[in-house]
Amino acid sequence: MAEAVKRYAVVTGANKGIGFGTVKQLASNGIVVVLTARDEKRGLEALEKLKDFGISDLVVFHQLDVTDSVSAARLADFVKTQFGKLDILVNNAAVVGSIVTPEDFKSASSGKRPEEINWSEIPTIPNDEVAEQCLKTNYYEFSKWMG
Repeated sequence: MAEAVKRYAVVTGANKGIGFGTVKQLASNGIVVVLTARDEKRGLEALEKLKDFGISDLVVFHQLDVTDSVSAARLADFVKTQFGKLDILVNNAAVVGSIVTPEDFKSASSGKRPEEINWSEIPTIPNDEVAEQCLKTNYYEFSKWMG
């Protein structure tokens, strides 16, 4: 019988939360996953946690700062060299496009558990420069090197 075709994925911002959960799901389905994180220590800790799920042999770590084009190029080279292709890109890492002042955050969250906070009511300060960087990072930079 023919060997199944391997599929390869990259998940950005994968050391915790939704990214980490995505890595677990992909690897649980037999997909080889590159878990990325900006902070190498946190990324390696996440990789270590995957041993508890018996899927760590399908996951590798690679450091990635999505705001740094050199870091993105290193990841692209790694994927090309190690796997020759990329089937799935989950762009979970992000750059925020607005600013919340510490005072507004404290006021909205004081004495509340996270699930009780109405995040949409916290005033934000639009910042054109930050918003532009957000769009550039989350769309253009990755689409450019994946081409």
